[in-house]
Amino acid sequence: MVKIILASGSSIRAQMLQNANVAFEIEKPRVDEEMVKAALLAEGAKPRDIADTLAEMKARKVSEKHPDALVIGSDQVLDHAGTLFSKPADRSDAEAQLRALSGQKHQLLSAAVICENGKPLWRHIGIVRMQMRDISPSYLQGYLDRNWHSLRHSVGGYKLEEEGVRLFSRVDGDYFTVLGMPLLEILSYLSLRGDLET
Repeated sequence: MVKIILASGSSIRAQMLQNANVAFEIEKPRVDEEMVKAALLAEGAKPRDIADTLAEMKARKVSEKHPDALVIGSDQVLDHAGTLFSKPADRSDAEAQLRALSGQKHQLLSAAVICENGKPLWRHIGIVRMQMRDISPSYLQGYLDRNWHSLRHSVGGYKLEEEGVRLFSRVDGDYFTVLGMPLLEILSYLSLRGDLET
């Protein structure tokens, strides 16, 4: 079986692959995501293209050092009416993001790219449409008090697998895509290639 490497420092992405009983190694790529994102936004890139570009950069960077491995890169962005949200800089930034999303619809886009020998072999972008409830100011403060430590690295200031699920009235799309990686599509591709036992 070919070696699989996850080009990510995300514990939730690693957990997803572990839970699926996929044998893999982790190598965090050195990519200045914020600089790349800012440059793409300045060029008028669409959110899906930003997620795809960042996923490919991560996978390609690690793949060039491990040419015989399959390297999975992934990235997630939040698109709110054409505005891209990043991980909150601090608690007040998370509060501002949640106030902006309260009562509104937004999309989460999770891109994955698999590279071999420094070249992309496969890519997929999962899209989930999310409807957030109206959040009262008092609930928002309590929510941040209880959850800030956990959600400080989460785009939009929530985790659907935790109390953040209470913020939503409707979620249309794949749960794994919400978590940050289109896992089912990745597993299908690896299975079709014969790299996972089926």
